[in-house]
Amino acid sequence: MMYSVYVVADAEEDIFEIYRYVATHDIPGKAETLFQNLKETIFSLTAQPVRGHVPPELERLKVFDFLEIHYKPYRIIYQIIEIDVFVHGVFGGRRNLQDILQQRLLRV
Repeated sequence: MMYSVYVVADAEEDIFEIYRYVATHDIPGKAETLFQNLKETIFSLTAQPVRGHVPPELERLKVFDFLEIHYKPYRIIYQIIEIDVFVHGVFGGRRNLQDILQQRLLRV
């Protein structure tokens, strides 16, 4: 079965911020390559989105509705609802996700 993948506004902003940072701090063209690879990874969720795992930050809170996959140091956080996959965030591995995930996903 194929799933539909939707990137919510917060995740779009995350991707834009990553792109902008890499474009200004790294070699030219790397940001575009990174963007394409993130996009491919995100849309690979159309097949077998259950392959992800619950982020440890949410597991500690006993929240099991969200999963994550990785592309290099980036964490892609998403939720499966029936045949739809909603990408809620794309984060660098160094960020403290506990607060971000609580605010963004749980709206605390």
